[in-house]
Amino acid sequence: MLRTGVFKNEKTAEEQVVQVLNFDIHLQKDFRGKRYVERITECIPIEEKNEYTFDHRKETTLEGKFDKFFDNATHYFEKITDRKLYTYRNILEYVDGEYLITNPITEANLKGMRENMDESDLEQFERFIERHWKKEKIKETIPVSATIESQPKKRGRKPKKEA
Repeated sequence: MLRTGVFKNEKTAEEQVVQVLNFDIHLQKDFRGKRYVERITECIPIEEKNEYTFDHRKETTLEGKFDKFFDNATHYFEKITDRKLYTYRNILEYVDGEYLITNPITEANLKGMRENMDESDLEQFERFIERHWKKEKIKETIPVSATIESQPKKRGRKPKKEA
């Protein structure tokens, strides 16, 4: 987007992309040329918070007022120069031939997903959430494929064998 002239500022371009990109599905190719999903990562925009304080009005000394001013100035310059726009976390990872659910999806994205499902999909989705995230079963190895009951094909490198 920067090269085409849509954006002039890299930070602005990054901020716009993060606002619309919810998930990154990272594909990998093994040494045989077979592609597989290496991981699914959720991109989470960081909401800007007003961390400024107006406590300077309560200060009775000039030194106290300066301290509050410099605290606010520090927050301001951190926002302008080194503001984090997003964080991310892996939801699913391919490890040693199996898929591993590593973290739950945020409530905001779960809500958006639910809004785009019909009743039967929603029912299955709620069961999936209950089974994997409501009971804090994170880091549990589960088979993941087009049909949940079948085992996924093992792709990628074979697990390392201990010597």
